[in-house]
Amino acid sequence: MSTSYLQDSARTRVQVIADFQFGKGAGQALFPDGCEVMLSRTGRVRQISLCGKRLATVRARDGRFTLGVDGALRLLSALPPPAYRVVVAGDVAEFIRQGKNTFAKHVVAADPAIRAGDEVMLVNGEDELLATGSAVLSGGEMVLFNYGVAVKVRQGR
Repeated sequence: MSTSYLQDSARTRVQVIADFQFGKGAGQALFPDGCEVMLSRTGRVRQISLCGKRLATVRARDGRFTLGVDGALRLLSALPPPAYRVVVAGDVAEFIRQGKNTFAKHVVAADPAIRAGDEVMLVNGEDELLATGSAVLSGGEMVLFNYGVAVKVRQGR
């Protein structure tokens, strides 16, 4: 893989993908000027970082982003609650920070627009980032169900 700074066309492309995935304005917030990109051998964007910290990775199967902790922090400050947030009970917050999966019975609230497979940010009651992950259930199901995995945690903070 090779690394280079995002040219205007590549930055615009990843910003449009982020706007599609997370909503208008997310691309600018997530990928500011100065981002670096890691390309695959075929020249496709694989990872975007800023100052050596991973913001996002492009999933090969569908071209959508998985968030790094630094990218999630940028997105968290740009998107108003409850956008792409899953609020967990305080008594399990430390386990979530360690990267443990989140069960539906521990979900206090969730963005009703979340669909299974969406990239989400797990937060505590004070909207502090605990982890990032992939939703297994929709936002409504996370709140209604009291068993099963709600979010597969990718990276704890």
